[in-house]
Amino acid sequence: MENSSANTAQNRFLARPRSMLERFVHSQTAGSALLFGSTLVALVWANSPWSASYFALWKLPLSLGRRQLFSMDLHHWIDDGLMVLFFLVVGLEIKREIVKGELSSFKQAALPIMAALGGMILPALIYFALNRSGVGATGWGIPMATDIGFALGVLALLGKRIPSNLRVFILALAIVDDVGAILVIAFFYTPQISLSALAVAGVLLVVLVVAAMRQAPISGYVVVGFFFWAAVLSSGVHATIAGVILGLLAPIKPKFRPEELADIAEPLLRNFRSQILSQDKSSAEATLAELDGLLSGTDSIAERLERSVHPWVCFFVLPLFALASAGVALSGEQLKLASSSPIALGIVLGLLIGKSVGIITFSYFAVRTKIAVMAEGLTWAGIAGVGILAGLGFTVALFISGLSFEEEAMVATAKVAVLAASLAAGSIGYIFLRFMLKDNSLRS
Repeated sequence: MENSSANTAQNRFLARPRSMLERFVHSQTAGSALLFGSTLVALVWANSPWSASYFALWKLPLSLGRRQLFSMDLHHWIDDGLMVLFFLVVGLEIKREIVKGELSSFKQAALPIMAALGGMILPALIYFALNRSGVGATGWGIPMATDIGFALGVLALLGKRIPSNLRVFILALAIVDDVGAILVIAFFYTPQISLSALAVAGVLLVVLVVAAMRQAPISGYVVVGFFFWAAVLSSGVHATIAGVILGLLAPIKPKFRPEELADIAEPLLRNFRSQILSQDKSSAEATLAELDGLLSGTDSIAERLERSVHPWVCFFVLPLFALASAGVALSGEQLKLASSSPIALGIVLGLLIGKSVGIITFSYFAVRTKIAVMAEGLTWAGIAGVGILAGLGFTVALFISGLSFEEEAMVATAKVAVLAASLAAGSIGYIFLRFMLKDNSLRS
């Protein structure tokens, strides 16, 4: 029994992924296939004889609690509720990369930060140049976003021949891009503020900070986090911001490091051995539970949250969001409207041209001025391919489309443009990178 228990603990420890990046890439690329499938289902359903049921489903009213404290339709529950989990994961990823990842030092972070800035600024400027006035002006944030899941999915289609540094670069770029999108949502897509609800959110935020500093149990963090989300939702600030804040606050430092485990566990193992020999089963089970707690203590709250929530986000939340958001009636009239709309043109040009040109230009400027250095194995051909793939806006672009306009026709036009541009960016990026692989231009 002793050897079996020790082996179980050892297997649990060794079974952990070799790196957070590997787990992230694996789940994102696997989830992108389901995301793509949900998008196809939404489009087919919205353009089928049963299209009325598709649009009626998302307007179904749902309330939380007997007193109906929160009453929203199903689509808003997905946007303001489930998508909070997506932004929670984003917050966790941002914190991880800043604390101990690709953004942990200026030397590592400079190039993806500059590239992401170019990929956000130029698309917004292109869109704004075509929509300076009128109701379309509010949509400038739509072409700023990059969908990391689809981008990594395209890289996965190219196989292991893609240099690992290129995957790391697009991951770091997308995380900085997410920060920009979050700031845009927080400052430019928040209509009205309830000061009383915001004050409650502030108090709960202080509680969360104290809980994080004292390494409170994850259950307490989750419970207070739920009420914090409710307060932020009531305040008028977009509820997804609560998810990001929760992710950033989650403690990333474990109670003790894995290398300390052997020293701490050694006396417990001695007790466990003597308890087994004396057939004191109850004491042995208690000691084993204590050892299990020690093993869990080598994981931080942030790591446990990400490991628990990330699969749900990739395989449930995002596909459901795509199913609810990607369904657009592609009638002749709608396509004609989109083809002549400055909103659609701004989104398409922003994602297809603004993203790639902005990323390449700002990266070149950063390297030439020695603000940043090229990582080993990273080439200009690779950065150009990443720039094209960054035009895959999809998830956050669709999300901001719903926040930008009130008229359904304008939202539909924006969604058609996002879908068209994302499909084009993914296809062109795949062809470009595949050609560069044959030419060996992706390797320095």
